[in-house]
Amino acid sequence: MPSVTANGLEIGYEVAGAGPPAILLHGAASSGRDDFGAQLPAMRKAFRTFLPDARGHGRTRWDAADGVEVDRLADDLLAFADALGLATFHLVGFSLGAMTALRATVRAPERIRTLVVIGITTQREPRASVARRLMDPGRIERDDTPWAARLATLHDPVQGAGAWRRLLPAIAADVAVQPLLTPRELREITAPALVACGDRDPFVPVDHAWGLKRQLPDARLLIVPDCGHEVTRIRPALFNVALADFYRSTEAIARRRAGLPATPGDAR
Repeated sequence: MPSVTANGLEIGYEVAGAGPPAILLHGAASSGRDDFGAQLPAMRKAFRTFLPDARGHGRTRWDAADGVEVDRLADDLLAFADALGLATFHLVGFSLGAMTALRATVRAPERIRTLVVIGITTQREPRASVARRLMDPGRIERDDTPWAARLATLHDPVQGAGAWRRLLPAIAADVAVQPLLTPRELREITAPALVACGDRDPFVPVDHAWGLKRQLPDARLLIVPDCGHEVTRIRPALFNVALADFYRSTEAIARRRAGLPATPGDAR
């Protein structure tokens, strides 16, 4: 697994496939392979696909006691793209990765060819309350030992034994205080966008997803029925069809945003 120095970090990442670049950002305390495993076979046929580990996660060493702030994660993302020479790229984010993607796109809207955000709301609640409850290490060790074991497997080898017990509360603390994106900022996101969430997502009420879609200038909305937060894992077949349709319908726009002809054979 390669790594690259960016924003003062040694960012570990996976990369595979060929085609236009696409960066996939995982959720809190997770990994790209865990969150997007069902999407990777198709993505890697169409894109050069990058899956970086967020700071404090996996192979990107960071002491979560120093905070895991989403603004820093957005800095990390743009620096990661710079380090790899990616002037423009497709961007996909799930949950924490989706908020990172939104904030990075607000900062550098011209660099994003298309944007996909899954399981995110730009409102404080219920996201902060749910995060505080679900990211409690004591609850996880008491009530969800399989997840505790998975967290240790993902993060302990590089971050140190038990580092996840600092990571999750640090993320929840940031959710409770991070500045909220404003409608004016969201209107600066001009890339074609897909907003997706499950109809039973405890973090994202359906009307919040609808509200986010309406504030983005060129957005589509996918509400996945009978589904909670982890859309890409719980309903992968449905999500994959919607994602493929999104990329097909926005290909010409994405190429123009990258400074390329609208179609590969178009010399204009």
